Amino acid sequence: MAKIERLTITLPSEMAAVVRGAVERGDYASSSEVVREAIRDWKAKQALQLKEMESLKADIDKGLTDLAEGRVQDFDAARIIERGRKLLAAR
Repeated sequence: MAKIERLTITLPSEMAAVVRGAVERGDYASSSEVVREAIRDWKAKQALQLKEMESLKADIDKGLTDLAEGRVQDFDAARIIERGRKLLAAR
């Protein structure tokens, strides 16, 4: 079993009411359970954001490599708009 550590936290009244309400409705057995789930959700969100950031950085690196190696085309707004219309029509 994981080591348990007691923390004291301070919440704005509105947040405290949400926690108490979740316990009173029976959604959770205690306010600690509410906070533990909130932290698990926050950790999952952080992990997803990190993964998305890594993917974005990889895309930027690929674009910079393409640029450095001359694999680029002149910007053509009409071509981009037409491609977008075709993609939407294919849906």
